Amino acid sequence: MNFKHLHYFWVTARSGGIVRAGEQLATTPQTLSGQIKLLEERLGCALFRKSGRQLVLTDEGRTALRYADEIFALGRELEEALRRPQPEASRVLEFRVGVADSVAKAVAYRLLEPALALAQPVRLVGSEGKLGDLLAQLALHRLDLVIADEPLSRRLSVRAFNHPLGRTATSFFAMPALQRSLQGAFPRCLDGMPLLLPGPNSALRGQLDGWLAREGLAPRIVGEFDDGALLTAFGREGRGVFVAPAVLEAEVLAQTGAACIGRSEELVEEFFAISVERRITHPGVTAITEAARAGLFVG
Repeated sequence: MNFKHLHYFWVTARSGGIVRAGEQLATTPQTLSGQIKLLEERLGCALFRKSGRQLVLTDEGRTALRYADEIFALGRELEEALRRPQPEASRVLEFRVGVADSVAKAVAYRLLEPALALAQPVRLVGSEGKLGDLLAQLALHRLDLVIADEPLSRRLSVRAFNHPLGRTATSFFAMPALQRSLQGAFPRCLDGMPLLLPGPNSALRGQLDGWLAREGLAPRIVGEFDDGALLTAFGREGRGVFVAPAVLEAEVLAQTGAACIGRSEELVEEFFAISVERRITHPGVTAITEAARAGLFVG
């Protein structure tokens, strides 16, 4: 659509006729009529009809006018916003982040929290979903960053870059009543016991299945959850042994009252910031990557 034609229509509709609109736009009535005619051909409908010596809007014309009002109102707002630049220190930075649903909520919070500590005010807009859906939003520049527990696959036609944040081992937890029923040392104590696992979409799940097979363990899988918080909730109710990133071990113990029955250094979760920037320049992404590498996954 040619927005110049739309503007001519809008001025004509608001001024009450071709002659007045021509005076405002400094153009001839013939030129104005021709431009509106081109818009009508583009839209496939008449926007005006004659009523005596006057032009009145058709039903389609009234619809077009409502949209035109919004479009040109937004245009004025854009001009005003850019002509009155705020000082850098007071400008609010909108930071749009997608978090893969397989990433533990507590890990996601710890990763994102440094962005809120920037000197510049930040408005964090967070969303959660499947990694593929989030990467599609990233490719359309609707997100600034995606937090994931696996790197972007080269097989995907998304122009983005992986920024490793860190890695953590995996800890196993059980509520006291269930812990008392465990027999033997870890990991043999898992054999035959109820176990809660992350869902198949989790990068950790494949590792867990392989690890259990290598160890010759056959626990009873009583639940599989894409949402780590839901998995922990079932674990807290004593429904089975459950897993969480070792980096969250102290937090899980404090929040659930569970005991840590063991840790596997073979089962590793990795976390990545995925952005369209090869060289990070976005202040929020910089804060997240530097804080994660310096503190969250150290030790």
